[in-house]
Amino acid sequence: MKHEEIDVIIPVYRPDEKLHRLLLALERQTVKPSRILLVNTERELFDDACLKGTEHVEVIHIRKSEFDHGGTRHMAAEMLPGAFLLFLTQDAIPADDCLIERLYEAFATGRESDRQQPVAAAYARQLPMPDCHVIERYTRSFNYGKESLIKTADDLETLGIKTFFCSNVCAMYRRSTYEALGGFERHTIFNEDMIFAGKLIQNGYAVAYCAEAKVYHSHNYSGLQQFHRNFDLGVSQAEHPEIFQMVRSESEGIRMVKQTAVFLCHSKRGYLLPKLIWQSGWKYLGYQLGKRYEKLPEWLIRRCTMSPGYWEHQNESGRQ
Repeated sequence: MKHEEIDVIIPVYRPDEKLHRLLLALERQTVKPSRILLVNTERELFDDACLKGTEHVEVIHIRKSEFDHGGTRHMAAEMLPGAFLLFLTQDAIPADDCLIERLYEAFATGRESDRQQPVAAAYARQLPMPDCHVIERYTRSFNYGKESLIKTADDLETLGIKTFFCSNVCAMYRRSTYEALGGFERHTIFNEDMIFAGKLIQNGYAVAYCAEAKVYHSHNYSGLQQFHRNFDLGVSQAEHPEIFQMVRSESEGIRMVKQTAVFLCHSKRGYLLPKLIWQSGWKYLGYQLGKRYEKLPEWLIRRCTMSPGYWEHQNESGRQ
């Protein structure tokens, strides 16, 4: 299959066998990447064994204090010349050899259709890992369904916040559009993918959810871990009202909790309802506090966040 150059960017921290599996899977793809760039945080924590059997992989090292969700990815994008940029996390394992091909096809579909809004980003379906808990497994299916979808501004009324949904766990971007809109935020606590997807939608582009492109990726977070993650999510939305004030996130979260509860009852797992309520409560509390972070004292913010380094930079830039 003829294709334009596709470069892969993977931020790395304490790599393990999942990264090795990911790199080997990229080598087997039907559409092969032109280059693979690993941006590793802390040189002494990098194990060269994860590169065994791979080709076309370059590694650069940065300090932990230099890492930023948006800024680090943008720095890596500027180092590569490919017409398309594929971002992955180190724990996203391709489900087959057609991952890159399917994502690339999503852009071709957008060009050949009658849509006025060209596809500028495409993200993959995330499947649960074998050790994934029941509740998280259902959450995967709720957020990443079996049907592909091309989302534009016309979908805001029906899809709400999901119109902006995109995940750099596995997402491909057309470089020309990425650069035209300024790329990812240079300094962001979290959610750089949705912030940029929001810009795409607002500027007349489309975002494709490609269900045929699949990676294995899931986490078994505790209630407290959910709290920290959702605090940072709330902060990211509060810092970008130009994107997130257009739609409400809470209604989609409530719908997911309700549908998960129905699923648990119908599958005779009602005994997991207390766990669902416990985790959902932590999520909601973290999210609401994050949205109101400007009213919180600094000591409390540092207790709530999962990204303490972000607040060091905030202090340097003059946060009151």
